[in-house]
Amino acid sequence: MHELSITQCIVDAACERAAGRTVASVRVQVGRLCAVVPDSMQFCFELITEGTLMQGARLDIDETAASAHCRGCDSDFALADSILLCSCGSADVEVISGRELRILSMEVS
Repeated sequence: MHELSITQCIVDAACERAAGRTVASVRVQVGRLCAVVPDSMQFCFELITEGTLMQGARLDIDETAASAHCRGCDSDFALADSILLCSCGSADVEVISGRELRILSMEVS
């Protein structure tokens, strides 16, 4: 379960930036192509934050839809999964969104 290590990195980064202050919430952006299960991430977050400055904090996850641009027909299209193939049949595509994994914001007190 790689969600555990990803979530641990998020908690570590948030605690470091909080500089001793209590963290109330963290908002992260997760692209659909990252193979991260949001429910697993939420579960890991609750376990990892126990006994830290983030205990009781809220994890808000914004999922980003996956999209790509086809160089063959010059069109943009949505990706349902990680198969990078345009409806025109071209595999010459560039992923535009869906691979994001970043902390967007956090609320401290």
